[in-house]
Amino acid sequence: MKNGLIIIICIILAIGTCGGPLLTRLYYNNGGKRIWFMSFLSTAGFPIILIPLFISFLSRRSSNLSRNNAAKTELFLMETPLFIASIVIGLLTGLDNYLYSYGLAFLPVSTSSLIIGAQLAFNALFAFFMVKQKFTPFSINAVVLLTVGTGILALHSNGDKPANESHKDYVLGFLMTVIAAVLYAFILPLVELTYKKARQEITFPLVLEIQMVMCIAATFFCLVGMFINGDFKVIPKEAKEFKIGGSVFYYALIVITGIVWQGFFLGAIGIVFCASSLASAVLISVLLPVTEVLAIVCFREKFQAGKGVALLLSLWGFVSYFYGEFKSGKKILDKPHPSETELPSTLPVSDSIA
Repeated sequence: MKNGLIIIICIILAIGTCGGPLLTRLYYNNGGKRIWFMSFLSTAGFPIILIPLFISFLSRRSSNLSRNNAAKTELFLMETPLFIASIVIGLLTGLDNYLYSYGLAFLPVSTSSLIIGAQLAFNALFAFFMVKQKFTPFSINAVVLLTVGTGILALHSNGDKPANESHKDYVLGFLMTVIAAVLYAFILPLVELTYKKARQEITFPLVLEIQMVMCIAATFFCLVGMFINGDFKVIPKEAKEFKIGGSVFYYALIVITGIVWQGFFLGAIGIVFCASSLASAVLISVLLPVTEVLAIVCFREKFQAGKGVALLLSLWGFVSYFYGEFKSGKKILDKPHPSETELPSTLPVSDSIA
């Protein structure tokens, strides 16, 4: 059952990781300019989580009835300490959404994705101190390669600057994306630490509740930003002036973007639940080259030598990490168990022959 859950979560994460940035960039390329609005959409799709939560509630109630359990079935499983922790993580997520949306407004998707790939290095560092993540020479090699790849991008940052963006906006977008990568690299181990420190059993329905509370807090954070920035007054006009499809396409794009981004966040914390924060960061990084290729195909973005070298270093880092994980797993499987290879030194003696 857990393997099946991991496969489903990986598919959801893949759709969110690849689709979210492309849909956001589609919004910016066709006249969209509301950064706080895009930040809001990153987590505004949280109502969709109510569907599996309701199914989980019905399943628990049916199970109680079948066992003649007179106890009332709780609608929500989350206790107060976990609820408060989820709100704090959600507010950090809202800030991270704004930083990422700001960067994507001024950077090509392929460049933004390569920068986000460096979050694996920061994630490994935070995971080491926060959740005592163990390292191997292969994982250290992956961290170094991804960091070098981001450095190469920084040195060749002017080559893929969009024609309609100023150098100042491009550099600021680059820095905002780097900060977003660092912050999200901190958030994933923080979620894993929250799971470990929780004083209740962490089940997948509870993970869904955590995700919903996090998204509500992040959405509220971005709503405040939208209100201060005056986005609500401008959105109807922006919809009418949208370059492709007008208002109908605009609002359809908004709804789809919210749902797809929700898949990213659900997939990310789902992998933390099933494996670890480092595994979640690695899977996100593995999917980023796919996003880069799709961005080049869909938006005809430039793919210059510096970006190619950074991509190769990223792929090298991914292969190094997975090879290390494969070797570690193989050693565990190949390790003989005493019960299978040797007899105990003393055998129990029965008092009677019969």
